[in-house]
Parts: sequence; C-alpha cells; structure tokens
Amino acid sequence: MPKVGIVMGSDSDMPVMAKAAGILDELGIDYEMRIISAHREPDVFFEYAKGAEERGLKVIIAGAGMAAHLPGMCAAIFPMPVIGIPMHTTSLGGRDSLYSIVQMPSGIPVATVAINGGANAGLLAAKILATSDEALLARLKEYAADLKEQVEAKDARLQETGYQSY
Repeated sequence: MPKVGIVMGSDSDMPVMAKAAGILDELGIDYEMRIISAHREPDVFFEYAKGAEERGLKVIIAGAGMAAHLPGMCAAIFPMPVIGIPMHTTSLGGRDSLYSIVQMPSGIPVATVAINGGANAGLLAAKILATSDEALLARLKEYAADLKEQVEAKDARLQETGYQSY
C-alpha cells in the first residue's frame, strides 16, 4: 500500500517529480503518482485529496508551477504532511511558484523545498516516515553515509589530480 502520494498539475513537471519518486524507490518506499490539475479538474483533485488518508497515504508531495495552488489545496484537505515543490517557470524563474507555496496562511502549513527540488522532497517524505519506521531510518542513515563517501572520493581525486582534471 502506498505511503506517499506524488501529485503534479502537468506532465511537464514529470522530470522534477521523477526525482522524488527515484529517491522513494531507492529507499524502498511505496508511492502513487498522479497528474491532476486543481484548476482544470477540481472535482478529481478534491476526491484525490479527500481520499488520500483512507488510501493509507502518510505524506503528499505536490509539485506546481505559476499559481501553484496544488500543494496548498492538498494541505487544506489532507490532514497529514504535505511537501510542496515549486516548479521553475519561464516567466519568473519559479519565484512565483515558490512564493505561492511557501506563503500559506496560518493553520495550513506546506513544507517547501527548493525550486525543482524533487530529490529533497523525496528525502523529506522519507524522513517524516522514518520517525515511526526503524528500518527506514537505518536506510536513510546508510544513504547519508553514501553521500559522505562520494564527497570524500571526489576530494581524494582532486588531491591526486588537481583541479585541471575536472
């Protein structure tokens, strides 16, 4: 049964949302992924968000650009954590999306990651779930150790070959 819902308003968001899914896959977390427009099909969106808890979801990751209402509306309906991913936009570079998601009214919080921050949204969802899942917490610690090893290997390469090799 999926524990995380990944929802986006357009298939153009897929490259960013796929990064969240990739992290969840790597950590062994089941998820569902949907394309639902809060503006173009509000009835479908409402049913999705209203039924998310009953379907067993514990966290929703919602990506949106421009007006970026999807994460906030999920948070207004779904009683558990919502993570918003502001999408880069051509007109304002994603600042419009970021402001729309991060400036939620009191009582309707949305955890917000960086513009196009799909991977961090996946990691944040995993960390939320890990508060009650020791095995997942162990996998997250292993993931962090792997990141550390990658940086150490890059530094060792730099020390051996110099910056010209990059």
